[in-house]
Amino acid sequence: MPVSLPRAAILAWLVLTIFLSLSAARAQDQAAGGGQEVDRLVSEALERNPELKGNAARWEAFIQQARQADALDDPMLMLRAQNLLIRDPLAFDREVMTSKVVGISQMVPFFGKRGLKREAAQQDAEQARWELEERKVELTRMVKEGWYRLLFIDRSLEIVEKNIVILDDLSRFAETVYGVGRGLQQDVLKAQLERSKMEEMRISLLQNRRSLEAALNNLRFTPADEPIIPAAPLTLTPVRVDAATLEELAAANRPLLKGIAAREQKAAAEKELAEKEFYPDFTFSVEYMQREPVMGSEGYDMYAAGVTFNLPVQRERRHAMVAEAGAEIGMARAEHDAAVNRIRLDIADGLARLERNRRLAELYRDGIIPQADHSLAAATAAYRAGTADFMNVLDSRMALFNYEREYIEAVAGYQMQLAVLEAVVGTGLDQAITGEQPAAADPPQTPDQEHRAAP
Repeated sequence: MPVSLPRAAILAWLVLTIFLSLSAARAQDQAAGGGQEVDRLVSEALERNPELKGNAARWEAFIQQARQADALDDPMLMLRAQNLLIRDPLAFDREVMTSKVVGISQMVPFFGKRGLKREAAQQDAEQARWELEERKVELTRMVKEGWYRLLFIDRSLEIVEKNIVILDDLSRFAETVYGVGRGLQQDVLKAQLERSKMEEMRISLLQNRRSLEAALNNLRFTPADEPIIPAAPLTLTPVRVDAATLEELAAANRPLLKGIAAREQKAAAEKELAEKEFYPDFTFSVEYMQREPVMGSEGYDMYAAGVTFNLPVQRERRHAMVAEAGAEIGMARAEHDAAVNRIRLDIADGLARLERNRRLAELYRDGIIPQADHSLAAATAAYRAGTADFMNVLDSRMALFNYEREYIEAVAGYQMQLAVLEAVVGTGLDQAITGEQPAAADPPQTPDQEHRAAP
């Protein structure tokens, strides 16, 4: 049956609460001393990530290809012995027409082709550059999401450990009351069961933390077991953005769109190049012929100069080349429109999720958690007065625990969605941050509110 709380238990509870508060403050100071900020993790990932280095090397390769694209073919050097006699193949002074010839030739593409080849190759390099930048945006999002997941797990562990201590105290108190014949064994067993559930949750959270820590270290190309201790508070970053503003930011900053634009410009250059294939390429040549004096002839030296060019009569093939390049342009434009459409959807969905998490966090912070705290206080007071049983107090305590976790989950979800929106538009949203006071993930509580959990 319900009993009043002995004074000794109240005193013990107050001492325990003060001890826990000091321990939590000390642990927070230690974390702040050894913590890592998300910006530093992002910077390390961008500097060390092997995939990013591979993309950078690929970009460099395309830059070097662009440097080669407009180069002329090597000139051709020709050495020839001309009009030698079969009956005396090594005699150069037996026949007037015999000569030793040296010549050089150079193929020159039709006017404008070299510039168009260079333009197409440069746009290839631009596309590789924007693919690298897109990968950086994606990597930044992954690090930030992992960081906020880690913060959520750490805050969850703090809440779980706090509740384990509270449940231990409740269990001991229920055992004491049951031992003097003034309580129920069911109360003891229920408190122990809830404590075991808390221990199970802590084990799962620790496992998830190790996995997230290893994933973040993988992105940073560091050993998987290197510790990451987030010291920053888990807070709502207030922003004021709308879909139109975000779409403008995406159009101006998203590397994906710039890469597609580079692909379209490359296709346009290749189309112009294909159209110039209807014109011939030229080969210019100069030859010098050295002759020996023969049969009273002075053996005057001679030269020859000429130009040759191909005849672009295979017009069907060239028309197909133009059509292919035109199809590439159409494909790039369609891909651009599809990307813009997808970005609009991602922005709309992201803003909806952002608003949902913000409203949930504010609801928990300003409404549900204070109400649950008052409910716990009322249950505790009723138990003290003998008008309620132990189970009401325990259920109120567990409800408050669940609401606290759901609150920080909403805050973490908000911050992760903010990182997703930054990746969608391709830039940070610092300019959209308002001057409003951020909402702390751990709602302020007085020592009174904490020790009210005990009957």
